Amino acid sequence: MRQKELRIALVCYGGISLAVYMHGVTKELWKLLKASRAITGRSELPTSGTEAVYARLLDLIQREHGLRLRVLSDIIAGASAGGINSVFLAQAIHSGQSLEPLTDLWLKEADVDELLDPDARPLSRATKFWAAPIVSFILSRPGNVVSQSVAPETRTEVREKLSRLIRSRWFEAPFGGLGFSRMLHDAFAAMQAAPLESPLLPPGHPLDLFVTATDFKGHLETLHLNSPPLVQESEHRISLSFRSLAPAAPGQSLASLYELVFAARATASFPGAFPALQISEIDTLAREHGEAWDTREAFFKRVMPEHHQRKDLEGVALIDGSVLVNAPFEDAIGVLRDRPALREVDRRFVYIDPRPDRIGGIKRSDALAPGFFSVIFGSLSSIPREQPIRDNLEALERQSNEMATLRAVVRAVQPEVEETVERLFGRTLFLDRPTSNRLAVWRAIAQDAACVQAGFAYHGYAHVKLAGIIGSLARLIHGASPDIEFASIVSIFLLYKMITTNYESAQLFS
Repeated sequence: MRQKELRIALVCYGGISLAVYMHGVTKELWKLLKASRAITGRSELPTSGTEAVYARLLDLIQREHGLRLRVLSDIIAGASAGGINSVFLAQAIHSGQSLEPLTDLWLKEADVDELLDPDARPLSRATKFWAAPIVSFILSRPGNVVSQSVAPETRTEVREKLSRLIRSRWFEAPFGGLGFSRMLHDAFAAMQAAPLESPLLPPGHPLDLFVTATDFKGHLETLHLNSPPLVQESEHRISLSFRSLAPAAPGQSLASLYELVFAARATASFPGAFPALQISEIDTLAREHGEAWDTREAFFKRVMPEHHQRKDLEGVALIDGSVLVNAPFEDAIGVLRDRPALREVDRRFVYIDPRPDRIGGIKRSDALAPGFFSVIFGSLSSIPREQPIRDNLEALERQSNEMATLRAVVRAVQPEVEETVERLFGRTLFLDRPTSNRLAVWRAIAQDAACVQAGFAYHGYAHVKLAGIIGSLARLIHGASPDIEFASIVSIFLLYKMITTNYESAQLFS
């Protein structure tokens, strides 16, 4: 039976207060992945809910089309509310933990009254009493947001919560940062306490997670130009990345729990609602639970090397990732290369826009010029976060066209390759089953033939291959200790001498 993998790279946009909505979407993807695992015989078939519907669909594809399709999600990126859900989804995929406990947590704990900082709550109904009638009038007018988007049975409750929020402290973030971090920690703890299942990726398959944050104070980056030779500019973008190979057994976390809390808290630090995240907040959280954050130094050296090198981590203040990067496609596209595949793969990029019916919040049919405050608020809020993803989609299109061209070339030369292989190896009868030794022998024979037929072009091929290995090693040793870096440079030099001296030595390196 034909086998195929549908690999999903998921990008979750920011959406301010729509984290609950996006949780529902990512949870459905999680159920689809579980149903796919069950169809391949790695777990029991589901019998209820949408997970059973997905399983029946995959079974129908298998029975009627002779295609055993496995669905995987191995690249996840997100910002703000999408970033929080990206972190939870990646943890569930990697560890085999459940997303089920998060539904109750979102509905109960992610409430305005729960998130309000204790010091920010109005002391009594008399607090800012003059604001209550104004709020009541605005929220009771026909066509207001509450009347349009909230069910009739809950409008009274929503108006009361909004009234308390508006009458809370002014000119300071009403929601507590440490309280938010505690809620995230409780969410991961609830996932750990739920029954474990198998990871949703094959053992050894890489999982990449990216969430964006904004470095409020920024850091200086050096640009190497022609004139002047060096220029420094301020950089505020931060990508908090995690990569791990899927384990064979359930329960292994994608990263340290406090690293995941840090990433989720940083990407959702919406300006004005939550205070900027400082590292001391997560240190306080770890002390409250009496736990050591053993990976702290290595984590910040990796994700914020400039601040770590200058030893100014304590002064870093991170705000919402959607301020600069609301649709983090670039990070997801950057890890597409060199991913393992044992069967045919169909790659799809899927993005979740929590507000698809709204385009920038600007009425394009309005012929009037924007007003004074409209221009100011638009430049500070909606416009920077609404950058189009056209560049990313064009990059994907170019890459898809390149893959289609390569596929056409491979299919065109396949008959000649098969003929050459049969001529080189002949018919091996019962000795055609691949083993390590036979593969080594066959590879040596093919290498000899390739060198003879390529002639002088072989050395060009060898240099290109060496350049690729040097680039890979350079990325690998970035940030390593001086001893490791020196050893790597020596290894590169020896490889270069081997490949340029004679063909026999190049065989060892190939």
